[in-house]
Amino acid sequence: MKVFYTLLIILIPFIGFGQGWEQTFGGTSADYGNSIIQIDGGYILNGNTASDVLDGSVYLIKINDNGNEIWTKTFGFTDDESISSVRQTSDGGYIIAVDTNYSFGVDISLIKTDADGNELWRKKFGGTEEDYCRSVQQTNDGGYIISGSTSSFGSGERDFYLIKTDVIGNELWSKTYGGVNDDDSFSVQQTNDGGYIMTGASYSFGNGSCDVYLVKTDASGIEQWSQTFGGVYDDVGYSVQQTNDGGYIITGLTDLDGNAGYVVYLIKTDGNGNELWSKLFVGNIEAIGTSVQQTNDDGFIITGTTGSYVNYDYDIYLIKTDASGIEEWSQTFGGTKNEMSGYGNSVQQTNDGGYILIGTTLSFGNGYEDIYVIKTDGNGNITSTFEIPRPNPERKLEKTINLKGQEIKPHTNQPIIEIFNDGSVEKVLIIE
Repeated sequence: MKVFYTLLIILIPFIGFGQGWEQTFGGTSADYGNSIIQIDGGYILNGNTASDVLDGSVYLIKINDNGNEIWTKTFGFTDDESISSVRQTSDGGYIIAVDTNYSFGVDISLIKTDADGNELWRKKFGGTEEDYCRSVQQTNDGGYIISGSTSSFGSGERDFYLIKTDVIGNELWSKTYGGVNDDDSFSVQQTNDGGYIMTGASYSFGNGSCDVYLVKTDASGIEQWSQTFGGVYDDVGYSVQQTNDGGYIITGLTDLDGNAGYVVYLIKTDGNGNELWSKLFVGNIEAIGTSVQQTNDDGFIITGTTGSYVNYDYDIYLIKTDASGIEEWSQTFGGTKNEMSGYGNSVQQTNDGGYILIGTTLSFGNGYEDIYVIKTDGNGNITSTFEIPRPNPERKLEKTINLKGQEIKPHTNQPIIEIFNDGSVEKVLIIE
């Protein structure tokens, strides 16, 4: 009796783990993720903690390429802290900007660390009222630029607040921008000409109750131009980046119906802030965009939050578009409870072509809320699924060869290779 053994078997779909993973960080109470950046050998992330097992309230965590913690630092203050933002500096250390809530108001604190997260110095900025920071970046001269909003200075109830420091955090100048009502800045970037671009929300200018506000300055903080975008209801810009063509990309939210029916708002402008196009992304009932970055293919990656305000059920939202803002794919991440995207630099394309993003989760982790870090592949997947195809049942055998590639007739007890007309091959051993 002859028995056929197929040594090379083509079988069933196979699910493998590629570039993706998820991790949570935090203690027993509430911990919030705000910003994440890729560095050599892993990532640096920051947020805020109210967990009683920790001795501070600002988090700085270094993790490796697989999301495993290398070290954690916390930085204590007199009172509570809220939003914070982190960037790596040219000396390999880190700069962190954070709101500091005191009994008499809110000030901005700037913390510089070495490469191991050890504090080198900290500075405080603000006046007698409430002053908030939302974004920080090292500038070309080695100093720092901070943007946020101020009630201490300016012409309105709150104004855009831009602070320039030297390399050791001493203030060189500060400027305010806005009108007689509230104007809040959420993002700043140094531009190719050495100036600065900011975005946020304005209740002083524009068409609606509040509009996306885009302000361009020179290197000394002198306003060169400003633009507003939006309709008759609320519109907010949370993130801005200069694009490869010298223009700007902005993401945020727009309210379509005046009932907090928010959707993600993506705006592309030229170098003078004139709108070239805008796109909306609805998500699951409603959505907001919190961070945007241009990708290697000149498209855009956006992160934010999507869900239902009525049911208070949200997930983290990731959207990839082409260079014209047309959606290529989108993904959501989360569990049975709420997940929220960070409001800092909360998404970045990674060196392997995937994406790293950060937010906050109530579904997973140790405490009430935990920092939530997600690494995906280039299509936004945490796990990659690939299929080994089944043989075509209608294929025909074309020839049989031995292991040397010579065409032969099948023999018992010798391995042979069967080549079919669809290009597939099988290694077969006939045992008698």
